Amino acid sequence: MPKLKTHRGAAKRFKRTGSGKFAHNRASRSHLLEKKPAYRKRRLRTGKVLSESEQRRVRELLPYA
Repeated sequence: MPKLKTHRGAAKRFKRTGSGKFAHNRASRSHLLEKKPAYRKRRLRTGKVLSESEQRRVRELLPYA
């Protein structure tokens, strides 16, 4: 069986947590921040864990993560 390739775009976006789930950063935090309220920007600072159905898809993209 040949080695599997890691999807490089997914490798940059998702990290494996200690419990084996995948975490990611939220979108909409890179520009146009003046018009977004502070409570929204604070919420965007925190990461998020993927849902179980999305984790199955990411697991195929990151076979060695």
